[in-house]
Amino acid sequence: MKRSLLSAAAVCALGLGAAGCLAPGYFSTAPDTPAGQFQTRPLTSGEIVNAAPTAAEAANFVADAETQLAALSEEASRIQWTRATNITYDTMWLESRINARVNETQVALANQAARFNDVQVPADIRRKLNLLRLGIVLPAPSRAGAANELADITTRLDSTYSVGKFEFEGRQITLDDATTLIAESRDPAQTKALYEGWRTISPVMAADYARMVEIANEGSRELGFADTGAMWRAGYDMDPDAFAAETDRLWEQVKPFYVNLHCYVRGRLNAKYGDAVQPDRGPIRADLLGNMWSQQWGNIYDVVAPTTGGASSYSLDTLLTNAQYDATRMVRTGEGFYTSLGLPALPQTFWERSMITRPRDREVVCHASAWDLDNAEDIRIKMCTQVNGDDFYTVHHELGHNYYQRAYKDQPFLFKNGANDGFHEAIGDFVGLSALTPTYLNQIGLLQTVPGEAEDIPFLLKMALDKIAFLPFGLMVDRWRWGVFDGETSPAEYNDAWSANMLKYQGLVPPGPRPANAFDPGAKYHILGNTPYTRYFLAHIYQFQFQRAACKQAGWTGPLHRCSIYGNKEVGERFNAMLEMGQSRPWPEAMQAFTGETGNDASAVADYFAPLNTWLVQQNRGKDCGWDA
Repeated sequence: MKRSLLSAAAVCALGLGAAGCLAPGYFSTAPDTPAGQFQTRPLTSGEIVNAAPTAAEAANFVADAETQLAALSEEASRIQWTRATNITYDTMWLESRINARVNETQVALANQAARFNDVQVPADIRRKLNLLRLGIVLPAPSRAGAANELADITTRLDSTYSVGKFEFEGRQITLDDATTLIAESRDPAQTKALYEGWRTISPVMAADYARMVEIANEGSRELGFADTGAMWRAGYDMDPDAFAAETDRLWEQVKPFYVNLHCYVRGRLNAKYGDAVQPDRGPIRADLLGNMWSQQWGNIYDVVAPTTGGASSYSLDTLLTNAQYDATRMVRTGEGFYTSLGLPALPQTFWERSMITRPRDREVVCHASAWDLDNAEDIRIKMCTQVNGDDFYTVHHELGHNYYQRAYKDQPFLFKNGANDGFHEAIGDFVGLSALTPTYLNQIGLLQTVPGEAEDIPFLLKMALDKIAFLPFGLMVDRWRWGVFDGETSPAEYNDAWSANMLKYQGLVPPGPRPANAFDPGAKYHILGNTPYTRYFLAHIYQFQFQRAACKQAGWTGPLHRCSIYGNKEVGERFNAMLEMGQSRPWPEAMQAFTGETGNDASAVADYFAPLNTWLVQQNRGKDCGWDA
């Protein structure tokens, strides 16, 4: 779980100190107050409240803010972990209260930071002051009770989602069950029932979600932003509008490849199911793609596998099963990748405190996440791990978060984060590119022989069904939320706007008409959990930039998709140097430290998948590709 300044959102409480509790302009340092400690005092008659602040005051304010936030962060993280791994009324109550404290504290500090906007301060202090304003995902306004209301809503939404069940074929099933079933089923009636069934858990959350948006927007405006979406877009070391335009530019770079993949997959689905289920033109029926949100299509590889161009000679699922892997061995193998690069082994507490499999005796949040509870060594993962290729990849991904968290642990608190949130996601994804190669599977003894060039197309198609298919989904989630936050999309239009984005970006449609009360966005964890989603789109660009640069550093001369950096300590040293920077410098500098490049460049995606794109163009010859949005 990537953390914004804190893991949640928060409140000024007794014991936090004045810097967390005062309105802007109403704090001071008493003569006998140690540096970095703020104390309140009554204002004397005629005193000028807004006297020009100094650089020394700014430095002291930042030091005090970091001390407060570090302590509060650990307390919040431990309570949030407890609720996520044991959902009860009491743990929900505790998390709601700590989230309110965190939100109020963050908002108070963000407002106070604005007092130093015109003060000349060193670059690191200026960066920290800016991060105090930009590190809040959902800011509560400063009025009494707002932080508590927002915290109650967010905890309730998260927990309602996490315990969601629906009836399928006469029994109640969880999302875990439904995810497995929709991945394996090739019965359109069954996939339709699963797709629509899971979405019955979300209508009850729509009113809470709309109220949450109102409160967060009120808080964002207090911080000087037009709305919460604008605040999110401001966190990328560039103007919010420029950032939106940059993501559009990147999408245009990769969209032609996605259209080719969409066209090919649609044709194969048509061949299997016929025109009545999936026509050979226009959008694809979303439930046929093997994923509850149609964000990755790798589960239907058996349906779309090449009939020409070779076949895959192995299944990672089968390799893991035959080698008698269990969940812990999967995680140990992931750790081994990072240690092979020269990074340290995970601490013993990781193994003692992580939740690696789903407990049988309580409700938990199964959504995979990586945690840093004390901003030092108490790192953990939370997964309901299953022995399959998907979770083999996920383990390598989540450990990327943990190794990033550990690498920047010596940075000041406000710099304990990724260069931007896309970096945090891309680290594990980049390692995952190596982890899925037959080269790596051979290196660790799972695969006896590395297949030849004849299996490149099957391998790349499997990768594209997850990596390329994800790109428009990675973009559309926040495009929907930006419209919600800025008022373009009203609560009554939530579902229609979501379906319109599915069609526009993904070229997908639901399997049937949606009911009047549908709230399909709420069936996606990151919407209810308020995780900004453009980070995942960026990560799907960055990981290929990292891969291309790392393989070049390793002296790899073969196809990019066959390169594994496993065991390369020289690459690991440069990689770790980027990780150790945390958020101390603008992200282009972090990018340059590892890749030598300073911008976003989707051409690495094209380089990686070039042989497949050529093959797809050949397969689609004579077809009417695309769809009408």
